[in-house]
Amino acid sequence: MANTESLENVVLELRRGVIVLAALSQLGTEQYGYSLLKQLSDQGLDVDQGTLYPLLRRLEAQGLLESVWKLEEARPRRYYVISAEGKKLLPKLKKEWAGIVSVMNKMLA
Repeated sequence: MANTESLENVVLELRRGVIVLAALSQLGTEQYGYSLLKQLSDQGLDVDQGTLYPLLRRLEAQGLLESVWKLEEARPRRYYVISAEGKKLLPKLKKEWAGIVSVMNKMLA
């Protein structure tokens, strides 16, 4: 049991770092949290909502995302979109990611 739990924790830590890049890359158009969760999942990256929502708020606080509340179908939803600052940072993050993948591919070969 401990081995399974340890594996899950290590995998969670590993994935947590890529969620920022994944979220920023998908928020070129406005999306609310659940639609982003579904889009990430559809592309193979399952993210728990307990991880995503605090991350979205943190990225907004850092100025990388902007959000607006919209009333749709009688319930308000917070829509997120990448900010100008986020758009400047995203190519740098992509470049950093490509470098990390390249190094890790060499190390794990």
